[in-house]
Amino acid sequence: MTAIIIIVAVVVLLVFMAIGIYNSLVKLRNNRENAFANIDVQLKQRHDLIPQLVATVKGYAQHEKELLTRVTEARAAAMQATGINDKIQAENQLSSALAGLKVSLEAYPDLKANQNFLQLQNEISDIENKLAATRRYFNTATRELNNKVETFPSNILAGMFGFHKEPMFEVPREERAAMDKAPEIQF
Repeated sequence: MTAIIIIVAVVVLLVFMAIGIYNSLVKLRNNRENAFANIDVQLKQRHDLIPQLVATVKGYAQHEKELLTRVTEARAAAMQATGINDKIQAENQLSSALAGLKVSLEAYPDLKANQNFLQLQNEISDIENKLAATRRYFNTATRELNNKVETFPSNILAGMFGFHKEPMFEVPREERAAMDKAPEIQF
């Protein structure tokens, strides 16, 4: 009789542990999705500002048509991306295109002094800073989920219920190589 009570107690304890682990996995997944929703808000603002920036730059930089087309196409692809992983990839391409635009604009001193351009540049800079903060939060939420998915004993339940390691929002390899180079300063 005592053995049956002990077995039942152990089974009940294991069931409660499994429920706790499952619930924590769900909470972590939802936290990650919420973190990406915060990124989406910033991306929407970014996408809304890009056409204004492109229109302002077009007036000054007629021969930069290819670069402006690349920015516009990257924005369109980013807006059409579905799913977190697709959006991460599309946004990395858009960030790369915007970085190319910033480098190209150095050749236009009049444009850099234009009030509309300066305001747009400040707004985009503000959004980029907010995006960086929300990406850090997203990556923290992703790391917490990945830790839970990969550590014992939660990895057993994670595999059973379809939880898996999720990708971080990282700088693409092409941009990482450029970031490793020292900046060139010209006077």
